[in-house]
Amino acid sequence: MSTHRAGTPGYRRICLALFAAGVATFALLYSTQALLPDLATAFGLTPAQSAWSLSLATIGLGVALLITGPLSERLGRTRLIHLSLALSAAVGLACALAPGWHVLLGLRLLQGVTLAGLPAVATAYLREELHPDTHARAAGLYIGGTALGGMAGRLITGWVAEAYGWRWAMAVVALVGVACAIVVALLLPASRNFVPRPRAATTRRALTDPALLSLYAIGACSMGAFVSVYNAMGFRLTSAPFLLGAGAAGAVFLVYPVGTLSSAVSGRLADRYGRRAVMPFGCVLTAAGLLLTLPDSLPVMVVGLAVMTAGFFCVHGVASGWVPVRAHAGGVPAGQAASLYLFAYYAGSSVFGSLAGTAWSLGSWPAVVALASVFAGIGGVLAGYLRRVPALTPAVS
Repeated sequence: MSTHRAGTPGYRRICLALFAAGVATFALLYSTQALLPDLATAFGLTPAQSAWSLSLATIGLGVALLITGPLSERLGRTRLIHLSLALSAAVGLACALAPGWHVLLGLRLLQGVTLAGLPAVATAYLREELHPDTHARAAGLYIGGTALGGMAGRLITGWVAEAYGWRWAMAVVALVGVACAIVVALLLPASRNFVPRPRAATTRRALTDPALLSLYAIGACSMGAFVSVYNAMGFRLTSAPFLLGAGAAGAVFLVYPVGTLSSAVSGRLADRYGRRAVMPFGCVLTAAGLLLTLPDSLPVMVVGLAVMTAGFFCVHGVASGWVPVRAHAGGVPAGQAASLYLFAYYAGSSVFGSLAGTAWSLGSWPAVVALASVFAGIGGVLAGYLRRVPALTPAVS
């Protein structure tokens, strides 16, 4: 099997293409998060209601992953990536023109479905096309692209919305998606090691292996904690004592490059010291960052967000790269295992993230932090448990 090694032109093209794909996918997915206060005002909604513009997109994505993962085992990885990016950008442009709240929600649900193509196959593609020595670091770079995309989507929408309104904000993010889709079309090499599976039914091991089940749950809990904080952050920053505008509040997402760096560094550390050693450290960072956001001090809160973001992307970067490797070692189709992980991940975002609006309404910021801390704590317990689960092969650390 011919695979790309670190430093080769093929390796660089794959990393750059998937980095750009991650930027596009997550800029589009989270394009409404910084706009939640604007949407609440424009359509006369409560904070919990406005959060459905994000929750429905992640619900659509999560459900579609159960289809696109198995589908990729028959149709191939790159075809789904290209189709996903093109359709998602087109739906993003339609969102900017939505005539009403319920139409916007329907389009966001559809956009979640179209976005599923990339995350369903990205880590499986990396496992198939890259040398095993580079899997964790390449997965870290891909997750870094998703972090940058999440930041770009939030920053762009916050700044543009303050000047021109939420519709123009969503249109600009959609154009970013178009540009990234073109980059991916030009750079991403075709699969060389993909082998179609005529019947790619989920195997029993994918739903019974203790390590995979723990990784699915870690994805759900860590994402639930992360999204809860960022969903409520806009309301906190636009309320007393901060009273920031949408553009200034959106600037808090400038901490996202910390997540890009964290995912890349944690991938390298995982290749060197093992995933079991690195993941618990990420859980500790997440919890520490959550506590630092409690004081009503903007500088301290930003530092807390940066620490929490670094911890989250450490956990997610390691977990998402671990799933297809563990699955392959156990005879489970990598694309399906990755889809199950991401289904849990986005279910956590949809279900747990939507609770943030309720927590904010009931107990303001301390209630949001308490909610997120519960999810982060569960993830930490499971990360500790994974240290005791036997490896299937020496490579699956």
